[in-house]
Amino acid sequence: MLIRAEALEVPRPRHGRVPVHLLVDSTGLRLCGPGEWLVEKHGTRRRRSRRKLHLATDADTGRIVAWVLTDREADDGSQAAPLLERVDGPVASFTADGTFDRDDVYVEAAARHPDADVIVPPRASVVPSGTAEGDPTRRGRHLRAIAERGRVSRQRVSGYNCCALVEAEIARRKRIIGDELCSQGNGRQAAEVAIAANALNRILDLGRAEYVRIA
Repeated sequence: MLIRAEALEVPRPRHGRVPVHLLVDSTGLRLCGPGEWLVEKHGTRRRRSRRKLHLATDADTGRIVAWVLTDREADDGSQAAPLLERVDGPVASFTADGTFDRDDVYVEAAARHPDADVIVPPRASVVPSGTAEGDPTRRGRHLRAIAERGRVSRQRVSGYNCCALVEAEIARRKRIIGDELCSQGNGRQAAEVAIAANALNRILDLGRAEYVRIA
């Protein structure tokens, strides 16, 4: 199985024709190394390598819509384009943390999904551009809204606080699948991640818990 995984084609997740609200985040995955018995027997202290998994989930269903596996040094913002490229269907919004506050993220979102709203909190050091008053960009409108309402209020109104849902999805992946990659080689690791994503989506298809506030 591990040998054949290099060329294994795993179907991409599909979410239909309804525009999806994307929640994006990343997490580190360890590469399996020497077992604990090797450490005990030989005193092996080799530092384990890591890779970074970037996930885009559906805010309404919790399903994994797209994923990208990179080296651990990869910048989160640089993966906006690969994630959007993997989304099979229209996008209503793209929500992520401040590491995605980059011009190219807005450009990629506008090019692939012109109607999608980019919900990314601008960094504290960012200042409005020269066109912010006359013809503001999406980023400029975010800055103006923060100046008028405050950062916390803007995040609540824009729906940014929904990012907690993708963090919960990452925690669910680590509880069910684990935080390690057992395969060696980029192709096999990509297949392993894809299989795990499909398995997690299948679990959600079987049913989800519904929570009701009583107080």
